[in-house]
Amino acid sequence: MAQHTPPAPRICPACDGFATVAVTLGGRDRHGHLRTITVHCPACHGTGTALARRAREGARA
Repeated sequence: MAQHTPPAPRICPACDGFATVAVTLGGRDRHGHLRTITVHCPACHGTGTALARRAREGARA
């Protein structure tokens, strides 16, 4: 029998799969380390994948 492969996950169109990034705040602390914060994509909440259109619209399976 043929083996079925699962479909590839849908990549988030807002972040192209790069869901979490480090953003510099500008400047360094007194130890010389670069100050950064972690920011997540607001569309996919840091997962990198987007829901299918049916799931977003609340369609029944």
